[in-house]
Amino acid sequence: MTDFHRHPDSYHHWQLEFDGDVAHLRMNVDPDHPFREGYELKLNSYDLAVDIELADAIQRLRFEHPEVKALVVGSGQERAFCAGANIPMLKSSSHPFKVNFCKFTNETRLSLEDYSQNSGVKSICAIHAACAGGGYELALACDEIHLVNDNNSAVSLPEVPLLGVLPGTGGLTRIVDKRKVRRDRADVFCTMAEGLRGKKALKWGFVDAIWPKSKFHDKVAERARELAASSNKPTGGGITLDPIVHERTEDGDYVYEHIRLSVDADKRIATLTVSGPTGEQPRDGAGYEAAGCSAWAIKAWRELDDALLQLRFDHEEIGLIALRTKGDRSTLLQVEQDLVAHKDHWLCNEIILLIARVCRRFDLMARSSYALIDNDGCAAGTFLELAMACDRIYLLDDDGVEVAVGPLSGGLLPMSHGLSRLQNRFLSTPEQAEKLAKDQPTLNAPEADEEGLCTYLLDPIDWDDDVRIALEERVSLSPDALTGMEASLRFGGAENCDSKIFGRLSAWQNWIFIRPNATGDTGALTRYGAPEGAQFDWRRT
Repeated sequence: MTDFHRHPDSYHHWQLEFDGDVAHLRMNVDPDHPFREGYELKLNSYDLAVDIELADAIQRLRFEHPEVKALVVGSGQERAFCAGANIPMLKSSSHPFKVNFCKFTNETRLSLEDYSQNSGVKSICAIHAACAGGGYELALACDEIHLVNDNNSAVSLPEVPLLGVLPGTGGLTRIVDKRKVRRDRADVFCTMAEGLRGKKALKWGFVDAIWPKSKFHDKVAERARELAASSNKPTGGGITLDPIVHERTEDGDYVYEHIRLSVDADKRIATLTVSGPTGEQPRDGAGYEAAGCSAWAIKAWRELDDALLQLRFDHEEIGLIALRTKGDRSTLLQVEQDLVAHKDHWLCNEIILLIARVCRRFDLMARSSYALIDNDGCAAGTFLELAMACDRIYLLDDDGVEVAVGPLSGGLLPMSHGLSRLQNRFLSTPEQAEKLAKDQPTLNAPEADEEGLCTYLLDPIDWDDDVRIALEERVSLSPDALTGMEASLRFGGAENCDSKIFGRLSAWQNWIFIRPNATGDTGALTRYGAPEGAQFDWRRT
C-alpha cells in the first residue's frame, strides 16, 4: 500500500516557512530518503516521495494557511536548484510506474497553477543555481521565474538530447502555450543539454527576471510582497487537515468513512462506492470553518482522491472501475447549494476547487469506467458529475431511480480542457447542456434517458445479466487499445494547455518509455552515465 499522506513535521524533502502573507517553499531533498531503496536523490533530484510532499504542502497552504497571498518556491541547496527527476529511479522503475509517476507530478504542478488562478495566490520560482528537466518544469508551473545572472545558474530541458525521452511534466507545452516562446527558440532550447543562462534566457522568454547574486534574494522578496499586496484573496483562520485513513478487509477492500474500494484482481474489476452526506452539514463558511476537515464535502472527496491514487499505483492490472453511488439526493444537493451560495468565502471556494480537482483526477484515470445507477444509486449533483466522467452510464428503468442535475454542473467543476461535463457530453447540442445546467431538473429514469443522461436504460429483469456481460466484455479487450481509445474520446472539442499535457504528453511518453531508443539495452535512458553512448534505431515512423 502506498501512503500518499504527509505532514510538514515529517517532511524529508521540503521546508515550508511563512513571512506574514508570503509563504516560502524550499526544496531540500534528503538523498537518503527515496521512495524506495536502490538509488540516491543527488542534487535535489526528485522521485515520487518528493512529489507527494509537494502535493501535501500545496494542499495545506490552501486549507491551513488562507492568510498566504504569495508563494516563493526555492531551493535549500547551494549547488543545484533541482536536477529534475532522478535518473536511476526512472531507469529502475517499471513502465507503469514511470507513466503514473509522470501523471502524478503533472497533477501536482497543475494544482499549483490552480492555486494561482482560482485561489488568488501568485507564485515566484527563485532559481539560484542549475535548474534542469523536471526542476524547470516546476518553475514553469509558477507565475514568474527569477534567475540569478551568473555563470552557474541556468534553465534547461535536456531530456531529448540526454535521455531520449520527453520532459515528463508539461515543459514542452508550457513554454509555447503558457509562456508563448517562439517555436524555433523552443526547438533550440529543447535540444541543447546545457540550457540557457542569464540574459539570453530572459531575452528568449524562458525566465521573467534576472538579478545579480548579491541582489537576488532582496529582489525576489520585494516582488513577492508586491504580489501579496495586489491580491484580493479573501482570508480566514484556516482549518487543520487530519490524515486520511482506511481499513483493509480480509477481502482486500479499502474501507473509508465515505468511500469503499473493492478490488477483484481475478476479474480485473474495481467497484468504487461513494456515499453521500448524512446528518446535519455546515450551511455556510463559518460552519465549515467550525466543522473543519470532518465535513463531508471535504472528507469524502479527500478519501475519494486517496482511493483513486491507491488504485492507480497499487493495482496496475485493474482494467475497469464500476462506479456506484448511494445516499440521499436532497441532502447532497443541499450541500452543493450552500457551497455555491457562499463560494465567495475562502473555505467554500477551496472546497469547490477540491471537488473539481478530484473529479479531474477521475477523468484522467487510465481505466475504463462504467457508472451503475440502480435503486440504491444517488445520481445527483457531484455524483452525476462522476457518472458523466465515466465512459458509459447504465441506468435501471425502475420506480424510484432518479437523476438530478446539481448547481455545480454549470461550470464550477471544469474538466481539464475547460468544458463542463454537460458541455462535453452535448457537443453537438450545446443548448441542451445550457438548459440542463440552468433548470437543474430531477428526472425519472425514462426522462433521464430521453434527455441523454444515460447510455443504456435497462429493464430490471435484464439488469444483472446485462451489467455482468458489459463488464466482462470490457475487460476482455486490449488495455493498450482501450487506453488510447478512451483518451481520444473523453475530451471533445478544443484543446488547452492542461489537456495537451495529458492528451499529448502522457500518450507520447507512454509510447516512448517502451521504445528501445529510450529504455532498450542500448537506449539513451538505459545508458545514461555509462561510458558507452546510446545506439538508436534511426527509423522514423
